[in-house]
Amino acid sequence: MEKKIHNFFQSGLLEKYILDEITTSDSLKVEHYIDTYPEVESEYLRLQNNLEILAKADAKEAPKFILDNILDEVEKTSIPVIKMETSRRRTPWYSIAASVVALLFAGTAFMMYQQNQELLRENQVVVEEVFDLRKDIDNNNEKLDDVMRQFMKLNNPETEKYVLRGNSRAKNLKTVAYINAVEKTSMIDVVSLPQLDKDQFYEVFAKMEEDLVSLGILDPSEKKMQSLKYMKDALGLSIRIGSKKGNETNAIDDEEVAEIELKTKNN
Repeated sequence: MEKKIHNFFQSGLLEKYILDEITTSDSLKVEHYIDTYPEVESEYLRLQNNLEILAKADAKEAPKFILDNILDEVEKTSIPVIKMETSRRRTPWYSIAASVVALLFAGTAFMMYQQNQELLRENQVVVEEVFDLRKDIDNNNEKLDDVMRQFMKLNNPETEKYVLRGNSRAKNLKTVAYINAVEKTSMIDVVSLPQLDKDQFYEVFAKMEEDLVSLGILDPSEKKMQSLKYMKDALGLSIRIGSKKGNETNAIDDEEVAEIELKTKNN
């Protein structure tokens, strides 16, 4: 029904009816809509009210003698005066024009509001992208700084390089350890590690005078340089396969898969 009423308003028949520029059949149709639909009747009354306001604004008071002459003529004639019903007609064109202008202004304002909202959303997207880009740049700078620090450590004349190769239990194992006794740093580069069972892992130990000290567990998924604990008096390095037993891990009793002796100046 709302669509039907909307189509009726869009047809312009109501305005033509007010202006008395309508055919008889269309006039009957308009009067049917006015009597049937409250929305149409409300719009018709609004237009009629505008007509009356404008008519009163432009009206001029007639001379008093005209009314007296009309009454004298009425009394002389024998023909009864028929009271005419108020016609549902006529709204001046400028009232309709004002209504159309108001509708156009409202539509334009709404379109501008939508465009403004869209611009605000696009601006927010750009701000978020710039923020993400700055964050990525900061992360890349941190990674670059980390790489530069590692590079400087590796190229330090005091840094000793040790290659640990796997024995028969881990033939494809290859790691490179970098130890700097002056700066007391220890790092290891995992070149390749044979795959282990889920409950097993590789652990690096420092060989001391009387026992072994764990320097850390190797992460096979970590492709960059991994830091190890520095041990001042270490005699050598040993890589062993450990196993998890409940919440505990143990690698000391397992057979080592790679080992190397350290140079005297690192002890």
